[in-house]
Amino acid sequence: MPDFLLMVEDKAYLELAENIAAKRGFTLVRQANTGLVLTFGDTGLQLKQLDEPKIGGVLVDFASDAMTYRRQHGGGKKEAVAKAVGIKTAERPTVLDCTAGLGRDAFILASLGCQVQMIERSTVVAALLEDGIRRACLHPDLADWFAQRMQLLDGFAVEVMQRWQQDNPDVVYLDPMFPHRKKSAMVKKEMRLFQQLLGPDEDADLLLGPALALAKKRVVVKRPAGAPYLAQRKPDIEMTGKANRFDIYLKHH
Repeated sequence: MPDFLLMVEDKAYLELAENIAAKRGFTLVRQANTGLVLTFGDTGLQLKQLDEPKIGGVLVDFASDAMTYRRQHGGGKKEAVAKAVGIKTAERPTVLDCTAGLGRDAFILASLGCQVQMIERSTVVAALLEDGIRRACLHPDLADWFAQRMQLLDGFAVEVMQRWQQDNPDVVYLDPMFPHRKKSAMVKKEMRLFQQLLGPDEDADLLLGPALALAKKRVVVKRPAGAPYLAQRKPDIEMTGKANRFDIYLKHH
């Protein structure tokens, strides 16, 4: 596979872009006209499909209006993902998010006080995440807690879990890409771009065994509402919402 292109038009961002390209193995260019590329500019690092300029770019912005609203008014401990991982009044489990994507669920859990480690196997998505983390650490609303609670690990989740050397996380969280068949507005721009970039997660079933071996308390799998169980394994608890379902596998000590 050829190196992914990282386009930087403004010299002011050249040094930051060079660092990203060197770390992730991207090819730095000043101009690109077609295809999926990363671009670096005023708002940070973005993934764009240059053949579909109307779609707009995908970036990780933990301080966006939508994320700020969700953090402040999304229900806090009552939010579904918080309940699923087992957040209670005096309990903030440690979480390993093995399929971090754009980091939204991880961010909500961190904003509620959890220590969250994230794994993202796509170098392109990991670069987007890392740039989002860089900007969040500079943001006045986030800087004082963000770096202590959110950490990005590199690598493939199965391998990272099997070679784990630290304290085992209380919770392993899995939200693998699921093939979206609907052509509705629900398949948001990032899903469309992600599917062009990554395709469906064909080996998602392989995550469940190592996750159950590693987690101290539970494994939480986020699925679309009608999707089959991961690895065809029935969970102990199902929390079903309108669009998604959380399948919870408890560790029985």
